[in-house]
Amino acid sequence: MTSAIRIRHAYLDHPGPLPFAHRGGDAEGLENTAAAFRRAVGLGYRYLETDVHATSDGRLVAFHDATLDRVTDTRGAIGELPWQAVRRARVGGREPLPLFEELLEEFPEARWNVDLKAEAALPPLLDLLRRTRAWDRVCVGSFSEARVARAQRLAGRRMASSLGTRGVAGLRLRSYGRGVLPLDRLLGAAVRRSAVCVQVPEKQSGLPVVDPLFLRAAHALGMQVHVWTVNDADRMTALLDLGVDGIMTDHIETLRTVLTERGCWV
Repeated sequence: MTSAIRIRHAYLDHPGPLPFAHRGGDAEGLENTAAAFRRAVGLGYRYLETDVHATSDGRLVAFHDATLDRVTDTRGAIGELPWQAVRRARVGGREPLPLFEELLEEFPEARWNVDLKAEAALPPLLDLLRRTRAWDRVCVGSFSEARVARAQRLAGRRMASSLGTRGVAGLRLRSYGRGVLPLDRLLGAAVRRSAVCVQVPEKQSGLPVVDPLFLRAAHALGMQVHVWTVNDADRMTALLDLGVDGIMTDHIETLRTVLTERGCWV
């Protein structure tokens, strides 16, 4: 089953559950590279998940970690290095780090779920969305509730966003019927600034997050529920049966197969 809530932003305009290629998918350790995203798009994905950091000279890089150490042949913090140094790094010793602007240009039909990893990345991201008029193609999220709120305050309703951690906690409380506080206080600024979705793990610290109560509470506020990062076909099926609105996965072939078998792959 899928929810029948009203689409609150053009970013979410898609028939059926949204399939997200998390960091482009788990392809030979080449996460968040143009090569990974090309592979996902070649499989039919139009929703791509990535993360952004800003270099010391303000260039917006699609990369998950704050440092280059884990997945590249180079070391150092992205925020402390100029783009000329960062561009020489190779993911898996093979693929360069892409600028987010390059990804927007190369994949004009793709929609991007962007995890705003650092405060310094916010100004160049908003500037990029203004220059390219890509508001309908990007949904912005962050673990920092304050960062999401600042992004929403600066961009307004034209920008799609997901709830931050405080908002998720408030929504979980509300789903238990503990909504005695006003929504603005319970969920934080995110709801007031028109968050259009909530993106959560299926469980947190062994406790369930996504269940019928949570889905009902989110849908009552007009928000979709997207679950990350689900790599098992049985869990994908169970979550879709429950009524989630989107799934983020590293195993992009598996999710495509599950959705195809359900007649939901577009």
